[in-house]
Amino acid sequence: MITLKLVYKNKEITIVECKTFLSRLKGFMFASDINHALLFERCNSIHTFFMKKNIDVIMCDKDNNIISFYENLGKNKIIFPKKHIYKTIELPVGYFKVNIGDKIKIKP
Repeated sequence: MITLKLVYKNKEITIVECKTFLSRLKGFMFASDINHALLFERCNSIHTFFMKKNIDVIMCDKDNNIISFYENLGKNKIIFPKKHIYKTIELPVGYFKVNIGDKIKIKP
C-alpha cells in the first residue's frame, strides 16, 4: 500500500492507495477505527458489507473532479457502477464537506 495526502479546501488527510487484490478486497472491512482515507483507482462501485463504521465516499473522474459524494454511508450498502467514475475514496464520516464539481488534490 502507498501512503499519500488527500487535500480539499486547505484540509488534508492521509490516504492509503489500495493497489493489490487483497487491499482492495479488505478496504475498511472489520475496521473499528477509521482515521485515514483509502483510494481505489479504476473503481466505480463499492459495498460496505462487514464494516463496523459508517463512511463517507467521494467518487471522482480521472482529473479528480468530484462526480458523486455519499455521506454517512452505513453498513451493508452497495453503490452500483457509475459512468465516468475513475477513483473512489473512502474516508471517515464528516471529515470533508465536499461539493459536486469541485476538485480534490492527491499528493505525495
